[in-house]
Amino acid sequence: MQDLVVVLHNVRSVHNVGSIFRTADAVGVGKIYLSGITPTPLDKFGKVRSQFAKTSLGAEKNVRWDASARSAQATSRLLEKLKEEKYKIFAVEQDRNSVPYHRAKVKGWGVKVALVLGNEVKGLSPAILKRADNILEIPMRGRKESLNVSVAFGIVVYGLIY
Repeated sequence: MQDLVVVLHNVRSVHNVGSIFRTADAVGVGKIYLSGITPTPLDKFGKVRSQFAKTSLGAEKNVRWDASARSAQATSRLLEKLKEEKYKIFAVEQDRNSVPYHRAKVKGWGVKVALVLGNEVKGLSPAILKRADNILEIPMRGRKESLNVSVAFGIVVYGLIY
């Protein structure tokens, strides 16, 4: 689905990024933007990171990716550029302004969506949340307040498009 892109901002774990790539491939994500400290599939020698490959199972060969937005300012510019290209920006975060993800169904072709996920501990910054059209959260019934970022991505992305 070329009209669905993902922005991973300051996701720390190579395993989480690899898992997100695998799920992104499964749903047809057009491109993944790796911003801030988010690790790329390739190491400094241009080889696929072994920890990444363990979870991605080759998805990096099928999903286009870009790692040019390595600062908070560059990530903000990326989100503004996506808005100019008519993407609807959905941030996945627990916030006083968030709504349950299942209320934000996006069906059909032609709707451009950018799904933004953040750091496993700190989440997304207020500056990034300000740029979102909607902030989505996954309702939690148990005692834990959150899910692993790659699990959250899978739940939200499938909920949005199906």
